[in-house]
Amino acid sequence: VQLQASGGGLVQAGGSLRLSCAASGRTFSNYVMGWFRQAPGNEREFVAAVNWSGGSTYYADSVKGRFTISRDNAKNTVYLQMNSLKPEDTAVYYCAAGNNGSAGWGQGTQVTVSS
Repeated sequence: VQLQASGGGLVQAGGSLRLSCAASGRTFSNYVMGWFRQAPGNEREFVAAVNWSGGSTYYADSVKGRFTISRDNAKNTVYLQMNSLKPEDTAVYYCAAGNNGSAGWGQGTQVTVSS
């Protein structure tokens, strides 16, 4: 699966951003989709995931209640709505297909939250 992430940018603390990840190649709806992030000097970490239908979602404790993952299988796209952003959310965000990205990774999009 080929993935193209977009929507990152610079935002003040408390603000919102919406990331998008467009997929092409194999059947998008076959895969669980996820978002991961990596801050400078840190390992890549799990942020959120959604099952094939969008009916089940999973979140890291650090983003629970602030971020929402969703998908539109008709558009082959997964989204990450990020609200109440904090400076510690600053990272490169990656979308991934399959469990732990087994079916592919996007190129990453930078999110910077200023205090």
